[in-house]
Amino acid sequence: MVIAVAKEGIAAAIRSIGAHPVSIPIFENKAEIIPLKLLQVRTPAANVIKQEMLGVGGDAVTPIGCIVNKDKYVDVLLLGTRKHYKLLATKLAMMNFFGMVQLGKEIEAYLEQTVPVTRLLDGRCLTYDKLRIMGILNATPDSFYGGSRLNGVDAALQRAEQMLADGADILDIGGESTRPGSDAVGIEEECQRVVPVIEAIRKRFPEAIISIDTWHARVAEAALESGADILNDITALEGEKAMVGVIERSKAPVILMHMRGTPKDMQTKCEYTNVVDEVACYLKERAAFAESLGLTKEHIILDPGIGFAKNVEQNLLLMRDLKSLTSFGYPVLLAASRKSTIGAVLGNIPAEERLEGTIATSLQAVYAGAQLVRVHDVKENVRAIRMLEAILK
Repeated sequence: MVIAVAKEGIAAAIRSIGAHPVSIPIFENKAEIIPLKLLQVRTPAANVIKQEMLGVGGDAVTPIGCIVNKDKYVDVLLLGTRKHYKLLATKLAMMNFFGMVQLGKEIEAYLEQTVPVTRLLDGRCLTYDKLRIMGILNATPDSFYGGSRLNGVDAALQRAEQMLADGADILDIGGESTRPGSDAVGIEEECQRVVPVIEAIRKRFPEAIISIDTWHARVAEAALESGADILNDITALEGEKAMVGVIERSKAPVILMHMRGTPKDMQTKCEYTNVVDEVACYLKERAAFAESLGLTKEHIILDPGIGFAKNVEQNLLLMRDLKSLTSFGYPVLLAASRKSTIGAVLGNIPAEERLEGTIATSLQAVYAGAQLVRVHDVKENVRAIRMLEAILK
């Protein structure tokens, strides 16, 4: 009789055989094929890498015509275990041509990744031993989902208390809708919406972790001064130039999201050659920029921007291939809660009926190894996520 073994159960299967405990991690490293994609590799290097992967027992997928150097640069898909990649990286380190040494370093960096952490302004650390949940608090009258709209500080406090009781790790407070086609509100009005809420939550729940969802520098600065811990910027620090100064002065953790244009016109900018690769490259570049401002990986979170300058198919591809971001070593946030892609997939249902679809996206975040999800319905998502985590562990 032959029985298939899930990759999550490999260690248990090895133990059940009666193998020596010391050998378990060795066998685990040999058990899973990890596909890694190399972007824009010099074609001669791609041919060398193909042969080296075959030499160590793995394989590599190269395009038609690669062997005759048809194109100057190509993408390469590696198929190997951790053991294969370690051997490959060692070999590439000795090849001082065609960028091989740098490729080897990047593979080594991938192999050496540890579980990320986010360090808050007050010194506390948000760890990711499990998927963390960000609850949405919209101090706006026009958010796309009516169930998330809050009117006044008292209503926000009640919702915050319930979300924290239900298992929210972060409260994300926004004072301006960024749904497709939305208009910006004035800076003063946005401040008036969010600052009193942040101050009240900080006073009532001093241990709560608060993020401010804004791309306006003055709002961000006021929110951080009022007690916010994290900046959630949909422009990845490319919106207002003054936001760079806010980050340089405060060294606040920042969520960098992919978007094109503005919420008003972003859905006219959905043209990509490969949406997954382009979003990944963009966010890695923005993370490098944030680090140039004095931040570290402990202060940077990446968000693919589901629904921001993407159509339904592109959103589904980004969620399917979320590992393209989790491979960088930064915490990754998936924010798909009740968004229109869910409605479209499930038969054009309204936002009020998209809870089950939202839960499915949160479970995909678990499978992809993401660190955070941003949701309207904390209790339901927490329960589904914790159940899946228990099964997988």
